[in-house]
Amino acid sequence: LQQVRGYYAFPKTLDVDRYVIDGRPTDSVVAVRELDLNNVESGDTWNNRRTVYTHGYGMVAAFGNQRQSTGEPVFFSGGIPTVGKLPEHQPRIYFGERTDYYVVVGAPQDSAPVELDTPSGGEGRTESLYTYEGKGGVPIGNLLTRAAFAVRFGDINLMLSDRVNEDSRLLHDRVPVERVRQAAPWLTIDSDPYPSVVDGRIVWIIDAYTTSADYPNSNRLDWTQAISDSRTSADQLLMGQRVNYARNSVKAVVDAYDGTVELYEWDEADPILKTWEKTYPGTITPKSQIPKALLEHLRYPQDLFKAQREVLGRYHTTNARTWYSQSDIWQVPNDPVNRAEGQEKRKEPPYFLTIRWPGDASPHFANTTVFVPKGRENLSVYMAVNADATGDDYGRMRVLKLSDREQIAGPGQTANFISTNPVVAEKLLPFNRQGASATAIYGNLLTLPLGGGLMYVQPIYTQTTATTGSYPALRFVVVRFGEHLGIGETLQEALDKVFEGDAGAETGEGAVPEGVEPNPAEPGEPETPVDAKERVRGLLDEAEVLFTGADEALKAGDLGAYQTKMKAAEAKIAEAAKVLDEG
Repeated sequence: LQQVRGYYAFPKTLDVDRYVIDGRPTDSVVAVRELDLNNVESGDTWNNRRTVYTHGYGMVAAFGNQRQSTGEPVFFSGGIPTVGKLPEHQPRIYFGERTDYYVVVGAPQDSAPVELDTPSGGEGRTESLYTYEGKGGVPIGNLLTRAAFAVRFGDINLMLSDRVNEDSRLLHDRVPVERVRQAAPWLTIDSDPYPSVVDGRIVWIIDAYTTSADYPNSNRLDWTQAISDSRTSADQLLMGQRVNYARNSVKAVVDAYDGTVELYEWDEADPILKTWEKTYPGTITPKSQIPKALLEHLRYPQDLFKAQREVLGRYHTTNARTWYSQSDIWQVPNDPVNRAEGQEKRKEPPYFLTIRWPGDASPHFANTTVFVPKGRENLSVYMAVNADATGDDYGRMRVLKLSDREQIAGPGQTANFISTNPVVAEKLLPFNRQGASATAIYGNLLTLPLGGGLMYVQPIYTQTTATTGSYPALRFVVVRFGEHLGIGETLQEALDKVFEGDAGAETGEGAVPEGVEPNPAEPGEPETPVDAKERVRGLLDEAEVLFTGADEALKAGDLGAYQTKMKAAEAKIAEAAKVLDEG
């Protein structure tokens, strides 16, 4: 949808960020359009690789909770040139996750540009060209410097090519994570960098940690094993690293246009960071200088959360007997989607979601995960940490321990329940039969708190097999709550099926629900303003009692009582609004 040309590519796993859209904080799925040199149509020549295909172009962003009627995402920024609701910014990406090779950029002002910039439409497929104007890289106009890099890279073309001139700059070490490692080799780098638009630039935000294996009286954790899951690849991991001390002391930022690395202090109390700051003064920018625009995109670090859930699974118990018998160990379940596709069994990753924790008045941006008892598959614990760096509760970790008396299905059991459900099977039959022109693809299985319980939500995509370059489109959403399952083309439709026609989300005036006493006041008898206020207050009190009763019914798994009480409460509110309008 947003690839535009075959030589552009997006990562397989997209990132989650937040932007203020139309005045509201909005969960967003984001990615940058980088180059894929394996698909360059004009050939893998030195000029193409080193001087023409030098940079990607544009940030693409879509609403995290919306879809078009065709199942495609609803983009609020994208295209070439980039248009949409993101702030105006420099769209060119010279430093990215796929740029693991050097390029030569820059030219005298009167020379014709040679770098491919943006493809143009039309039958001619002409492209616009560009000359790099940034400060990144190393000037190689000097013959001696050019010779030194020719030796370093084993590339004589740096000496012979007429594309290299007195104004040329060589951009190398362009992968953001590697640039941070070179700037501060004493930091452990998070495996999940993500792009954001900040103050007119695309930047890569990378969490970094001070770590040690020598903290007294503390067991060591296999960091590699702890952060490995179904979304991490081998090239993202430092194999064999063991730690017993880790703090998210630094937030690193890498400019996607010029490669500038900025290291911001985050944990002001970390003694190891303070020591490194004394050793390398001026390397770290104080936390107080973090721009507000950047702070809005910082989040709780992914790898630290993975390590913490690994430790909590063993150390949550306070009973000595239980500890020594190891009879109450929590473990992260294997990713059921990964397993269903016949891949290696790997842990389910945590997910960034906006959730409403039971008892909270408002939702918040969080990183979430679940646990199952060791050796079993039933769900035992739901865990979330407040991930919004601008909030007072940032870093607050909460655990919802489920009852041991009543087993709740875990992710693996739920994935099996969904895939074997006859209603789901019937919906997917056209895509699963032999010779079908499209195939069904199960998306991430998400766990969300609802009332006092937990609800599973899983998208199902379809992708045509008849043409090349096809992409998955959202076709169905499946919801499971308790033993009730619903499937629909939208989340609302699936919820309504789970709750037998009414998910409790609709409000407003309408017929009085069955079992609710109608307003005894005769039509046409106007009430005094004082009487109206008293009437409204009484109706709202009654609605509050009904809402409380609905919550209790939901916790008890009584969906019929839940729906009845919700409808009755909504009717009371609608009646109160009507009284106010008439008063």
